[in-house]
Amino acid sequence: MAQVINVVGTRCHPDDEARFNKWYDEVHIPMLLKFKGMKKVTRFKAAYEPKEYPKYLTIYEFDSKKDFEAFQNSPELAAARAEMAETWKARPFEMTWRVQFEALKTWKK
Repeated sequence: MAQVINVVGTRCHPDDEARFNKWYDEVHIPMLLKFKGMKKVTRFKAAYEPKEYPKYLTIYEFDSKKDFEAFQNSPELAAARAEMAETWKARPFEMTWRVQFEALKTWKK
């Protein structure tokens, strides 16, 4: 089975940046990592101030499509979404896009 990544692009209001990053790192990701099928999460910040792209990128890694599909219906994801809606109800951040990819091949040096 091929590895699957879930790639999420986000941007937040400039006044919320510190709060957003603290929440994402210390609350949101730990909640999602409770799902046993999620193997790794990596967050990135754009190296340059992007205009047409999200400022933040998060890659969630799963061993298989089956694990990703189970995650979609998991209580862990439901809890994280409910917490996110409550935390950010006053001024939500923007999820600019979300897409999944299946691995084709990996090269290592």
